[in-house]
Amino acid sequence: MTDDGFDGPGEVVGRVLGTADATPLQFWTAVSPGSYLQLDDVVVTRRELPDREPVTIAGVVTQVRARHEGAQFDSDVFAIADGTLPAQVQEAAEITTTRVDPELYVPPSPGAVVHRAEGDARARALHFDRMERRIPMGMGRDGVPVYLNADFLDGSRGAHVSISGISGVATKTSFATFLLYSVFRSGVLGGDAVNAKALIFNVKGEDLLFLDHPNTRLDDPTRAAYAKLGLAAGAFPDVRVYAPPRVGDSSGTPDVSSRLTGVDSFYWTLSEFCADRLLPYVFADADDERQQYTMVVHSVTAHLARHAQPADGGISIDGVRLGSYADLVDHVVEQLNDDETRSDWAGSAVGLGTVNAFARRLIGSKKDLSRLIRGDLATRRPHSINTAESAQVTVVDLHNLPDRAQRFVVGVTLKSEFERKEKAGTAKPLLFVVLDELNKYAPREGSSPIKEVLLDIAERGRSLGVILVGAQQTASEVERRIVTNSAIRVVGRLDPAEASRPEYGFLPPAQRQRALLAKPGTMFVNQPDIPVPLCLEFPFPAWATRVSEAGRAPSETLRSITQSVDPFAVVGSGGGTSDDDIPF
Repeated sequence: MTDDGFDGPGEVVGRVLGTADATPLQFWTAVSPGSYLQLDDVVVTRRELPDREPVTIAGVVTQVRARHEGAQFDSDVFAIADGTLPAQVQEAAEITTTRVDPELYVPPSPGAVVHRAEGDARARALHFDRMERRIPMGMGRDGVPVYLNADFLDGSRGAHVSISGISGVATKTSFATFLLYSVFRSGVLGGDAVNAKALIFNVKGEDLLFLDHPNTRLDDPTRAAYAKLGLAAGAFPDVRVYAPPRVGDSSGTPDVSSRLTGVDSFYWTLSEFCADRLLPYVFADADDERQQYTMVVHSVTAHLARHAQPADGGISIDGVRLGSYADLVDHVVEQLNDDETRSDWAGSAVGLGTVNAFARRLIGSKKDLSRLIRGDLATRRPHSINTAESAQVTVVDLHNLPDRAQRFVVGVTLKSEFERKEKAGTAKPLLFVVLDELNKYAPREGSSPIKEVLLDIAERGRSLGVILVGAQQTASEVERRIVTNSAIRVVGRLDPAEASRPEYGFLPPAQRQRALLAKPGTMFVNQPDIPVPLCLEFPFPAWATRVSEAGRAPSETLRSITQSVDPFAVVGSGGGTSDDDIPF
C-alpha cells in the first residue's frame, strides 16, 4: 500500500493542478520536482467522496508544458538564469481521462496525488483488463506492450483496419504485415488460426515476396522485443506467391526478378473471362462509370457470356475461333463496327458515338491485359488465385503491371474471393485482405466495379469473415463508408495538409502535431473501447522485407503449385522437396 491508500499504482509524479479547471474528462497535473511526465504516459489519481467508495480516475498525458513561475516579462528568463531574479521552473501535464471506476463522473480534487500507472493499474487505465483476447501491437512510450482488442478486428464486435500515412515514411505495409503476424502467432484466434488466411496485394517493388524468408538483420534486442510481446521472432512459415506472366513469354513464366523459386503465374483463360463476366473490370476506373459507354460494356459482357464456347485453350464465337485477348478485342470491335451485328452486341438504343468510345477504350486495353487473359496456356495448369486452396498467406504481386491491369487483378480477385465466402455462408475461416493505395481503388468520388466490391466488403464483410486492412496516403480521399466501417484506425507520419482534415478528428491536437514528426515504426492506433489513440512502436520485421535481407527459406516453401502438380511445367528455377501443408 502507498501513503494514500492506493494498491501500488506506481511512483508519485505530481498533484492535480489547482490553477486550471479540473473536469471529469480532462485535468492538469503539476509535476513534482525531480519527476517528469512525457506524452502518452499513463497516470492515475483518486477522488475521495463522502458516504461513497473512492473514484479512481485514470488517463493519458496528451500535452506537457514548462514555465518559469515568478517571471513577468520575456526577458526575465535571462535574469533568472543568472540568479538575479528568483523564480522556479514548473512543469505541468494535461491528462485526458480514459477510465473512471466506478463510473461516477466527478472531477479530481486539486492537490490530489497523481501516480504513474504501472502494472495492473496501467492495464485498467487502458482497458486491457477488459479485453478477453488481446493482440500485441507493439510497445508504448513506456516500453510496455500495447494491445488491440481482437473483438474489433475479427468481426465479433467490429472489423476492418484503416492505415494512413505518407508513402515510404509511415511504414503502413510493414505495420499491416506485423499485425497479421501477431494475429496468426499470438494465439488470440485459438483453433481458428490454423485455417485463417491472408491475401496481400504487393504494389510496390518486390518487398513482400520474401515473407517466408527470415531477416538476416534480426538481432538479439529485436528478438527480445518480440519475446516481450509474447511472440516468437521469425518469418511467416506458410506463404505462396503469385505473379503475372512475363510480357511476350508463351510459357507463362512469372514476371519477377529477385525471387526465382516458389512463385506461380496467375492469369485468366479467355473462356473464364467470358463465362465469369469479367469485362466490366477492364473498365474499372472511377471515371469510366460516369461515361455512357458503360451500357455497352454490360451488353457486350452478356453477349460474350451467352455465345463464347471453349475451343482448344481459346474460345469460339459464332464459329470464329479466338486464341488471344487481342483477337477477342479485334473481333468485338469488328462486330460493333458492322451495321448488321452492332445491335446484337451493343443493343439497339445506343448511339454510334457511344459505341466508338467503348471501342477506343477496349482497344487501349490490349497492351495492358494481353498477358493476363490467355488462350495459349494449358487450362489444366493451376493459374487461379484461390486463398481457400493456397497457403495461409497469399501474396499477389502487381508491381510490374500497369495501372489498368492492377485494377483488373484487384477487382476480379476480390470479387471471386468475396463470392466464395458468400457461398460458404460462414464467417470462419477468416480472410484478411491487405490492400495498399486504397484511395486509388475506392476513391471518394465516382463509382466503379472495384469500389462496389470494396464497399460490399466494408459493409458486409464482417458477417462473412472478410476483414479489410486498407492502407492509403490520404484517408480524406477514400470512400467515407469504407473509412467509417473501419473499427481500427491507424496513423503514421502524415502530411501537414492531410493532418488538418476532419478524417483525423479522433486524434487529439498534440497527436496531430506529432504525426507530422513521427519516425518510421511509430503509429497512433485508435480503437473503439479506448477513448484516446495509443502511440506505439512495433518491432523491426523478423521476415525479409527485400532480397538483400533474405535468409534461407524453408525448403517446403520453395516449390510452386505448378511444380507440385506437374513436374514438367516448371515455373521459375530451383525448387524444394515438398509442398508446404503445415499450418501455423
